[in-house]
Amino acid sequence: MRKSLFAIALAAAAAEALAVQGTIVTDATSMTGDIVYQRRTNSYEVSYKKGNTILKAEYPLGEVVRLDIPKPAGFDKAVEAVNNGQGASALPTLNKIVKEYYMLNWDKTAGRYLALAYVAAGQAQQGLDVCQGIINADKTAAYTGPIAPAYWTCLMKLGKTDVLQRNLDKAASSGDRAASAAALIMRGDMIMDAGGDKPDNVKQALRDGYLRVALMYGDCPDERREALLKAAGCFDKLGQASRAERLRAQTK
Repeated sequence: MRKSLFAIALAAAAAEALAVQGTIVTDATSMTGDIVYQRRTNSYEVSYKKGNTILKAEYPLGEVVRLDIPKPAGFDKAVEAVNNGQGASALPTLNKIVKEYYMLNWDKTAGRYLALAYVAAGQAQQGLDVCQGIINADKTAAYTGPIAPAYWTCLMKLGKTDVLQRNLDKAASSGDRAASAAALIMRGDMIMDAGGDKPDNVKQALRDGYLRVALMYGDCPDERREALLKAAGCFDKLGQASRAERLRAQTK
């Protein structure tokens, strides 16, 4: 199997030790400074100033409760471009964020939109490479968290249904409500992808995917909003415009 070029790029970025300003939180303490992920030791290194001296502290990945990292510059505009069908224009910004914020939270969120931008451009394999580079460092990212839905979309587009199904099953059994909701949305997407706009197919996607999330996952606002919008699209296909608009109204 060929090694992901994007995984190689991520490894190179990590090797360059690019630091990002933020706060690292453990059960015992918190520390603000320049944070960088150290691939060799699977830990975070924080450089901070005490008086006129620069000190460093290292925290193993397993001890870190949370990373508080400010939103990267240009992120919102890049996401807006992807959502508006102009993903190609966002590729440079999102690539830069994913590489510079490697294992610093924002790499996964930016990676999600970067992968979706590649899918929209008809380059699902490049999108899969983005996801795989992140998943190689965090196996749970394949079925929970922000990168997982984009990873599943790439797998679906590439016909890798066995791998996709395994990860959907893991998401459903993970105990993570957001992951479970995202898995149901993907089930709806798979139904639509397999059967197109036939009325029975659209109704099945609504019943087994989108409406279940809309009705049962009010505690997952991002996933519920996505499910409502996709359900509205299904009702449009069924010629039920008034029901579609009622669902869209719930997203505002």
